[in-house]
Amino acid sequence: MAAKKKAKTYKGKSTRLGGGGRFKKVVDALKKKGKSTKSARAIAAAAGRRKYGSRKMASMAKAGKTRAAKKRRKK
Repeated sequence: MAAKKKAKTYKGKSTRLGGGGRFKKVVDALKKKGKSTKSARAIAAAAGRRKYGSRKMASMAKAGKTRAAKKRRKK
């Protein structure tokens, strides 16, 4: 039986769709180009909405917030 592959991560976030790693990677790349954190996040969100649609982006954001809240409760 093949072992299950572990998802790649970026700064602790999964790079699978909805894991937050892809978004963080884009934000960091934009910040390196001189954008502020706020504008980098806005640009990344706009690109995500263009690619996935507003409904899918909203559901991924909700899932991320739920995961973060769960993590906070455990500590």
